[in-house]
Amino acid sequence: MASLKDVRTKISGVGKTKQITKAMNMVASAKLRGAQARIEQFRSYADRFKAMLHDIAAAEEERVHPLLAARDEVKNVGIVLATSDRGLCGGFNANLTNAALTLAKAKRAEGKNVSFYCIGRKGRDAARKAGFPIVYDLSGHMGTLDFHLADRLGLEAIDAFLQGTVDEVHLVYGEFVNLMRQNPVVSQLLPLQAKEEKKEEAPAPTRVEYLYEPTGRALMEALLPRVIKALVYRGLLDTSASEHAARMAAMDNATRNCDDLIGSLTRLFNKTRQAAITKDLIDIVGGVEALKG
Repeated sequence: MASLKDVRTKISGVGKTKQITKAMNMVASAKLRGAQARIEQFRSYADRFKAMLHDIAAAEEERVHPLLAARDEVKNVGIVLATSDRGLCGGFNANLTNAALTLAKAKRAEGKNVSFYCIGRKGRDAARKAGFPIVYDLSGHMGTLDFHLADRLGLEAIDAFLQGTVDEVHLVYGEFVNLMRQNPVVSQLLPLQAKEEKKEEAPAPTRVEYLYEPTGRALMEALLPRVIKALVYRGLLDTSASEHAARMAAMDNATRNCDDLIGSLTRLFNKTRQAAITKDLIDIVGGVEALKG
């Protein structure tokens, strides 16, 4: 049985760990409020932006923009992977990297070359460990996330697609649903799917005819790069909010585990102390009986 000093030291160490996990939970909660507000405000903008593109593309069916044109043969695939720079957020990063690597391995099995565009150290390390080339690395920027990061990444993906370096670009990010749910999402970024797929169950929505200036072709030239950057920015905002929510939940679980461990160690301490007292009493009683004999 452990000594009283050892048990007391363990209780003190777990108590200090609890203070750290509780502080990290509070920090993650404060950051989550700001990140959640940003993604909730930007989602409606991004959805409306893409819906407007759908209307313009439907009116310009006879004209195909290079960013909308699918390649006859896909040889090179780029995967934009957004993860966090730090750990201690449960299985959040593992879920994202597993989704990205599953996609990459499936494309490689089809005989295609796969390369990664990584935002976040965890995704970069996972892709590098799996043996995939990393052509663009933006690690260490998730803590200071702004639109300039999405602008740089969007331009890099657009240039690679237009120059023929990649034939497809997929975006992998963590979608923030609520505090307890963050889903890994894999979506095709390029070529951009301007027309939404029709669902058989839902009735076809009535499309509104708009009058716009200049021509639809000119609007497509100006709007398509912005839509792609907006989609990348949305993915980054979703990933940021999901990271803080996952870390908040992980630190909350860690704090509760510390409480449980302190309780079990306290019971062990009391049992150990009671056993020591009982042993001392037995020694005293035994000594008295020996003197009597």
